[in-house]
Amino acid sequence: MSRIFVLLYGLFSYVVGLGGLVYFILFVGGWSFLPLHIDSSAPGPLGRGLLINVALIVLFGLQHSVMARPAFKRRFTQSIPRAAERSTYVLLSGILMLVICLFWQPLAGVLWHVENPIGQIILTGGYLFGWAFAVVSTFVINHFELFGLQQIYLNLRNKPEPAPFFTDRFLYKLVRHPLQLGILIGLWVTPTMSMSHLFLAITMSIYIFIGLYFEEKDLIAVLGATYTTYKTRVPKILPIPNFGRAPKVPVIPNPALKAQQ
Repeated sequence: MSRIFVLLYGLFSYVVGLGGLVYFILFVGGWSFLPLHIDSSAPGPLGRGLLINVALIVLFGLQHSVMARPAFKRRFTQSIPRAAERSTYVLLSGILMLVICLFWQPLAGVLWHVENPIGQIILTGGYLFGWAFAVVSTFVINHFELFGLQQIYLNLRNKPEPAPFFTDRFLYKLVRHPLQLGILIGLWVTPTMSMSHLFLAITMSIYIFIGLYFEEKDLIAVLGATYTTYKTRVPKILPIPNFGRAPKVPVIPNPALKAQQ
């Protein structure tokens, strides 16, 4: 691939990936101005709906987790330019988020529905806060690297990628995975929890914790004691103080570590 083609491919992937993410966020929120959102369709047969919905989450989870593993990246970049690897990940993630929105099967029933206007404002605000928290987290670690833009830019300029390093600044001082915390808040805080929404929140939450298990194994394998100490000091998802955690230790850049996802 020429550098110009990789650049165009990366920009296209970013637009699709970001577009898929934005639509998914709005889809989960059930915004009425959308032609299709999580509660816009009539429920069908329960068994068929559950089967399709589980298949959608499994497909998304496999793509999201398998492509993030170092062993897969090493083999994948034998076939495509290294600079295009992250863009491909972002492209497929965006497509699959759109696929989830298009084919998610509605389920009958509502767990809760808050009619009080103040309650609706508070819960909608919580939903927006969660997704904003997730987006801010991407900029704390490096939004442009996370979405593949840094790689295609450096490839265009024929410059080497800077050595990735681990950081525990800002939100990463509160929890080890603020991006996933924001997503969980965005999934669960809502004025209307239909069964369709509930099933999406449960299955996505299960995937998130499975993905974090493998991600932390990778981090420990690369960083060793540095990340192990970080684990003892900073909670995984919930920012619950623990005064018994280990003191802070210097964080050493490691060229083998990819930026956290």
